[in-house]
Amino acid sequence: MKIIDAIRLAVMVVLMTMVASTGSAQELEPRAYRTMPTGLNAAAFVYIFSSGNVVTEPSTPIEDLEAEAHTVVLGYVRSFGLFGRSANLMLSMPYVYMSGSATIGGSFVEADRAGWATPRVRLAVNLLGGPALKPKEFAQYKQGRNLGVSLTVAPPGGQYTSDHLINFGTNRWAFKPEIGYSSIKGQWIFEGAVGVWVFTTNTDAPGGVTRRQDPIGNFQGHISYNFTPGLWLALNANYFTGGETTIDEVHKDDLQKNSRVGLTLSLPAGRGKSVKLAAHTGAITSVGADFDIATIAYQVIW
Repeated sequence: MKIIDAIRLAVMVVLMTMVASTGSAQELEPRAYRTMPTGLNAAAFVYIFSSGNVVTEPSTPIEDLEAEAHTVVLGYVRSFGLFGRSANLMLSMPYVYMSGSATIGGSFVEADRAGWATPRVRLAVNLLGGPALKPKEFAQYKQGRNLGVSLTVAPPGGQYTSDHLINFGTNRWAFKPEIGYSSIKGQWIFEGAVGVWVFTTNTDAPGGVTRRQDPIGNFQGHISYNFTPGLWLALNANYFTGGETTIDEVHKDDLQKNSRVGLTLSLPAGRGKSVKLAAHTGAITSVGADFDIATIAYQVIW
């Protein structure tokens, strides 16, 4: 296999796993634990269109929300070796414009808003089937089974004020440890990942109250098929549960038991470049956000 083809297979899919995510526990991230050659950089420009009840905080006192959100995400990833294993560090920064209508306190309101949303940092390390290899060595490496771990951190950044019921920032820290496994069988790749989002307390939630949220467990699975180097299609599904909230010591009955399904198509776009198209929707929504998402991402590696 040519070096550039091997790199394209490994890298073009990895960066989008984080930057295209739109909310805690909503992730559908195919190929998040593929091995990458060391010493590579990748940058991505991502556009996400969301429609429906896009608010991911079920305790917010908003009814009948119908909104459209346009999100632009800038992302960067760097691959390196860590104790002889393949590792990568990802950074993402989203900016959101949203317009919509809802019922708040019995009154119908319409509004639009724009601002920076919560940034993310993700460190991932392959433990099984992921040695640290330079690009020339990686081109000769045949991947089979991969087992990896990651930690995603979402700091209290982004636009936020307790005067607004809808914010793009969260005014709290969030952490997601995760373990993921993938197996390659010919042209097919089978993947699964289990993680949990853990949140700190928001002491200045909308309305000036204190808001606590229980952890949210997340499982996701993916089946993808490689047509040619860089051209693949994936079927994605997830299930997440938890996230009950407490507002000023009053427990809310808002346990989430939700799932989403979607498709991802990755296309080569020239040497070291790729385009990814993705869409997903709510399959089961008990409490929380119920919306549709379409994503287009352009990535460059060097």
